[in-house]
Parts: sequence; structure tokens; C-alpha cells
Amino acid sequence: MTRISPMPRDPSRALVIGLLGHTVTSSNLGIGALTLSDIRILEEVAATLGRDIRFELTAWHEPHPVYIERPNLRYHPLSRGFILRPEGLRAMARRCDLVLDICGGDSFTDIYGPKRFVMQLAAQAAVTSTGTPLGFAPQTIGPFNRPWVRRGAGWIMRRAAFVCARDALSSDYVRSLKDDRITLFEATDVAFHLPYAPRPKAHEADGKTHVGINVSGLLFAGGYTGKNEFGLKMDYPTLLRRLIRHFSERGDCVVHLIGHVIIDSPSGAGEDDQRACEQLGVEFPGVIVEPPSPGPSEAKRLISAMDYVFGARMHACIAAFSSGVPVLPMAYSRKFIGLFGTLGYGHVADCRAASSAEVEAQILEGFEARDKLAAQIEGANQEAMRRLDLYRSFLAGVLSAQAPRTGASERATNRDIQP
Repeated sequence: MTRISPMPRDPSRALVIGLLGHTVTSSNLGIGALTLSDIRILEEVAATLGRDIRFELTAWHEPHPVYIERPNLRYHPLSRGFILRPEGLRAMARRCDLVLDICGGDSFTDIYGPKRFVMQLAAQAAVTSTGTPLGFAPQTIGPFNRPWVRRGAGWIMRRAAFVCARDALSSDYVRSLKDDRITLFEATDVAFHLPYAPRPKAHEADGKTHVGINVSGLLFAGGYTGKNEFGLKMDYPTLLRRLIRHFSERGDCVVHLIGHVIIDSPSGAGEDDQRACEQLGVEFPGVIVEPPSPGPSEAKRLISAMDYVFGARMHACIAAFSSGVPVLPMAYSRKFIGLFGTLGYGHVADCRAASSAEVEAQILEGFEARDKLAAQIEGANQEAMRRLDLYRSFLAGVLSAQAPRTGASERATNRDIQP
């Protein structure tokens, strides 16, 4: 396991944090939300330590407007060459006190194919080869379905300074690997701390109930292959149309179609939420098709104005949840149930196990029980903040050259650690 070496105590020297698996240009606003939130948390930690902070970020470049530009952030486009060249990622890592990899929130797995995992593993190995500590920021861990992937994941997690899961299912999965050389603790998704400017509720203008439907272009297209590789039991496009029709015909509701992954290129047609929203807008001319948000904070601001939200992009649901909007997430993987369930919020439709009729019933019941959902969300958000306080405290211990509270001889999770 990489050891955390003492850091200079000269307060005039800025901390330098490397960011892997974060992005400032992704078409997926959920990954952008992770980046903005993790930077905010790290800046708060640095402030408590009385230190300035700088960031070195590397990510695959996408043709999307940059979310964040500031003097203390240096951006390096990620490529195979940047990972392999000595003057690339390894040189970047050597300039850093700590490198944090958030793996896009849910990409430390092979469910998206082995190629993505191999590229991540190569980047992580390049960092650990320099002696700079590598930490896994809060994320979903696994599953690792291929034996060689499982071995590779265990190898890099052993070399990491720490692994932070964002939910209990991920923590349990890491423990199932039965490797007590992995330093594991548990927090929650950092996007609960995404900054945004709250927007007045839309119902204040017309007295109607505004329903936000986050449309997943990926599920609308049947997955990456169009062959339902996520194993959904329900018919997503047909159910969306039924729900849009239902809320549109009520008379007391206004329907907003909201995208959260915006890919403005022909190659992204099968995953782009905006195209799916616009197609549905043509079929249902009475709905409002919201224009693409330029960044994660703007998307959260839009969603915060809704009275009820349901959707299949997890970070669109987190945007609603963390701004207090009653929300019914539509899960296509265990990351939804793990994250919200760990916070004590059980109102999640499992689209892999439930039929279209069952998911529809859950969404309609959630709408009628909006006040009850909002009350539960308030308590769950408090738990999310408690867990993010734990993450801050852990990072402060690492960055002030104190031993982490979960050391190599004490494999613990936050069920054992009180903030």
C-alpha cells in the first residue's frame, strides 16, 4: 500500500491535488457535478488547514463548454500517450501531494467493458509508480465480473492510500474480496455538495404542480447496444410516454422534460438525453422541453424549481434530492439503490426487477405522497452531510500529515468511525 509521507508544514506552500476521473468538459453533467463538488470540498479542507490549494486535473477531452476555469486549476487532456509518457501523467503526479481518482463516479468496474477499466488501471498504476499517494474518492466500487479484472482491481486498491465507497453495497462488495490490505471507508456521493443558486418554485407563477421528467437517452435507445444490456424488466420508452400523457392530461400539472447528458455530436445520438427529450416534445406538444444546461450547477438550479421529479440519470436525481425536491429515481444499476438506500431513502424504482406497471405505480404513488417524500429527503440530506463531514475530516488528516483514522492495521468503515 502506498504510504502517506509527511507533507511540508510551510503554510506559504500551496497543497497540490491531482484529479483523475474528474472532468471539466464532459457531456455527462453528473461527472461534472462530481468534479465541482470535490473541488469545493478540497478547498474547504485546505481553508481549515490554513493552506492555499492548487489542482492538476487530467481527463478525456469532450467538445463541451468548460464548467470551471480558475487560476488554481491546471487542465491536461488525457490520452494513452499522456498516461505512458514519463513527462505526462507521472510527471503530473510527482508535482502533487495527493492524487484523487473518482472514476467518473461509477466506472471502477467492468460493466462498461474491459477497455475502460484497463485505461483506468493504467492511469492509476502510473500514479502509484511515482510514490505519490493515490486515493479513491467516494464512488461505486465494482462489480468486477471477469476474474482478471477482479485481480487487477484488488491489486490497485491494495496500492492505494485509501478507498472511499459512496454506499454500503460498494463497501460490502470490497469486503467480499477478502483482502484486509485494502484501507476502506465509506462516505456518500460528493455531488450532494454541488453549489447552485436556488431558483423560485415554478408553481409560484401559475399555481400548477410542475413535474420534471429526467429522460435518459441511453435507456430510451435500449442501452449502448440497443439490446437492453442493463437487463431492464420494464419497457422504458413506452412507460415514459404513458407517464407524460398521464401528467399532461391532468390539467393541474406542467410537464418539463430535462436532459442531464448532452452530447451534441452524431456519434452520441444513442446516449444524448436532449435528442430524446426533443423527440418526445414533438409527440407531446404541450410539454416544456428544457434547453440544455451549460453546466451541472445550472442543471441543479433548473431541477430545484420542480415540485416532483423522476428520472434515470442518477445525478439528476441527486440534484433534485439535495435541493429538497421529492424525487423517484429509476434505477438501471445497483448504484442507485446502494446510494439512496444507504441514506435511508427507499423510494427507488428498480427497473431491472420491476415491470412497467410496477414502476409506473411507484412513480404515481410518489407523486401523491410528495410531502412524505420531502420529509424523508430532509433527514436523508442531513445524513449525506454527516458522511461528507467524515470525508472532509479524513482528507484533513491526510493533508495535514496525520495518519488517516483508518490505518493499515485498522480496516474500518464509517459504521465504526463517528465524525
